[in-house]
Amino acid sequence: MAISPTIFILPTGIGCEIGGFAGDALPSAKLLASASGCLITHPNVMNGGSLSEKNNNIFYVEGYNLDRFAKGEIGLKSVKQQKIGIIFDSSIKHEILIRHLQVADACVATLGIDVDSYVLTKKPLGIVIDSRSKGISGGLIKNPDTLIEAGESLIDKGITAIAIVAKFPDNLDLIETNTYREGKGVDPISGVEAVISHLISKFLKVPCAHAPALSPIELNENLDARAASEEIGYTFLPSVLIGLSKAPDLIELTDKNEHITLHPNQIESIVVPSGALGGEGVLAGIERGLNIISVKNENILNIDNNNFNYPKLIEVDNYLEAAGLILAIREGINFKSIKRPLNNIQELTSNNKQS
Repeated sequence: MAISPTIFILPTGIGCEIGGFAGDALPSAKLLASASGCLITHPNVMNGGSLSEKNNNIFYVEGYNLDRFAKGEIGLKSVKQQKIGIIFDSSIKHEILIRHLQVADACVATLGIDVDSYVLTKKPLGIVIDSRSKGISGGLIKNPDTLIEAGESLIDKGITAIAIVAKFPDNLDLIETNTYREGKGVDPISGVEAVISHLISKFLKVPCAHAPALSPIELNENLDARAASEEIGYTFLPSVLIGLSKAPDLIELTDKNEHITLHPNQIESIVVPSGALGGEGVLAGIERGLNIISVKNENILNIDNNNFNYPKLIEVDNYLEAAGLILAIREGINFKSIKRPLNNIQELTSNNKQS
């Protein structure tokens, strides 16, 4: 059976009903990967705090580079194993740092992951949280240069993939945080997490992902099941190291690309939540004539199907239906043949000829 390479996008920080929490879109990703035979998605889909999975059908690609791949700027190369280095924000408290180092040792000892070394930033990163913009999670880094410098020092020592652990403010809005934990709000830190990983991706061009360093918070007995994976360990680092362990190399496209495993020209479809159709990856897919499968998945954005007149934009009710559609594409089955009513074929006349 031929594969049908598919990009799966779930923008972070917009409160998606599925995918707005740590790893709660992983079952959907596994289903789409099974249907397509090859799925390309970003870390916040796969990262579930202490929980994650290795899946040979899924390419783990940070969001900035996922957009570059969708635009046809880079290819992906499968690897047996990445050599991972970790950047730790120098403002992380000693006890929390030790917890994260123990996670890294555990991933080496128990999972066989190659976590080679770590570095502390020369200056605190200075993470600032800002979620005031229409409810969308956001923020900034006060000292981005120190992050890039730390990454460069790891790459100079032969590191091929980078995990970043940043210290997040202790004074996070507890009302906002608990609202999120109870399944009613947007992840308050996810927006600035994307800023951190995008920065490394853009300037260092290696696989990367971020795990926040947070102080423990009190037990919440009203915890939503979708947020539960974030409550069961000391750190979010395990899923990041698992994902990066076999993340594909990022290959700049040239005239000679003998070593590329997956070329952007092989992509057939992009799966994205309805309302979130304005991102770079989706717009690039439309420009390149790909199938855009828009899944009803409640979020706070409103750039939906009504904003586009694109014949290959298909709306479905859920990820189960999206998987069936991808399987039909993979098998060369006209999905209109399965839907009812089934229209008769039409005579081509001068009135309906396409230009």
